[in-house]
Amino acid sequence: MKKIFFVLSALACLVLAGCNQNSYSSQRNAEDKLIENFIARQHINVLTEEPADDYQWAENDYLLVPGYDDLYFHLRNRGDSLYIEDGDTTRIDPIEALETVVMRYKKFALTENADTLSYWSTLDQAYPFEFQYGNTTDCEAKGWHVAVKYMKYTDAECQIICPSKLGFSTDQNSVTPYCYIMKMKIKR
Repeated sequence: MKKIFFVLSALACLVLAGCNQNSYSSQRNAEDKLIENFIARQHINVLTEEPADDYQWAENDYLLVPGYDDLYFHLRNRGDSLYIEDGDTTRIDPIEALETVVMRYKKFALTENADTLSYWSTLDQAYPFEFQYGNTTDCEAKGWHVAVKYMKYTDAECQIICPSKLGFSTDQNSVTPYCYIMKMKIKR
């Protein structure tokens, strides 16, 4: 009888311990709150429609990217497309699928106190991060491919608020959203 009581008590403890774990949905809800709080703290103006190519992005304008929950994009610099002078016959083409992108970036946590501290940066490294645009097996952060689509040109700079499901696998496993400041070059 004591053995049965002991086994049942042990099973009850295991079941109760499992119930105390955060479920994925509760972690996602917490992540959504982090993103909402970051947007509020930074006084971000959320655009719900894609702006025209010649739109002048205000410092706090972020596009809620259509089709991607909680992915916000802000264009800081259009890149080389701005430097074409009148009468210049040089054509600067936007990025195409499978072209190589060289990215320098800073990664920030969205938590209350960490949003001004760099979590990770390629600025300290000899070689920046390189991947093929559109090949999500080459760069697992799907949010980056979406950002590059909007950046379009070499030397473009952007900032994105990226939920964990569109970030790197470590971000997905920890259900942690990050803000990235990115500058890209197209390797041609």
